Amino acid sequence: MTQEYTPPKVWTMDRESGGKWASINRPDSGARHQQALPVGKHPLQLHSLATPNGQKVTIMLEELLAKGVSAAEYDAYTIDIGEGEQFSSGFVAINPNSKIPALVDNSGDEPIRVFESGAILLYLADKFGHFIPKDHAARTETLNWLFWLQGSAPYLGGGFGHFYAYAPEKFEYPINRFTMEVKRQLDVLDKQLANNTYIAGDEYSIADMAIWTWYGNLVLGHLYDAAEFLAVDSYTHVVRWANNVAARPAVQRGRIVNRTWGETWEQLDERHSASDIDQVLNQRP
Repeated sequence: MTQEYTPPKVWTMDRESGGKWASINRPDSGARHQQALPVGKHPLQLHSLATPNGQKVTIMLEELLAKGVSAAEYDAYTIDIGEGEQFSSGFVAINPNSKIPALVDNSGDEPIRVFESGAILLYLADKFGHFIPKDHAARTETLNWLFWLQGSAPYLGGGFGHFYAYAPEKFEYPINRFTMEVKRQLDVLDKQLANNTYIAGDEYSIADMAIWTWYGNLVLGHLYDAAEFLAVDSYTHVVRWANNVAARPAVQRGRIVNRTWGETWEQLDERHSASDIDQVLNQRP
């Protein structure tokens, strides 16, 4: 850093130094404009974006459909967070925190809203009875790792990712601080996977789905273009696991839903049926 920052007695917002998200970030919550959300034909209505947190849910839904759970059919609508669509009255009604993803389940007598990606994974696992062990001890181990991810991912995304990839200026101290923590987390995963096929044991679960979207994408070079910087090849067990999960057809399908960037064969703005994904993936070279 070129000069030391002295915090004022009372913080005020500085939009000039906010970087890419300065135009939408504010220190208050709630709706900023009136706009209803679209509603499709399926009971499950997802409003999201194909960030790591958004991918968790679409991968889970595609995994359920691959198991033949027809009741997991869903409509997925994109929320453009760069344009502030997460602050619409319709979206705030299903997630007062204005973060993607958010799900509405209309299958019962009354709609159920589910927000926070980890909560959605657990809700769907319990609702359909898949991807979470029934044995209490094994279920607890799966939840250990799901909640580990929910606590760890902010260091990777809001910490390392922000200062390494998105901040308007590069500063050594925060990059070093968050790099140290991300590498420690990768080491935690590598040691766990040294003796386990999947994160929580021999069974693929919602813990793998949640962690893969962040750390799997990271070591495979799909996140922040930081694989070389982090020397991810040294985490051999994480790389093995990441490739195995990436090879799953449902993961390949789920990761492109609500994606609006990248190659044309990995972009799908909205999803209303399996054929929507098929048409995109059929364009793969």
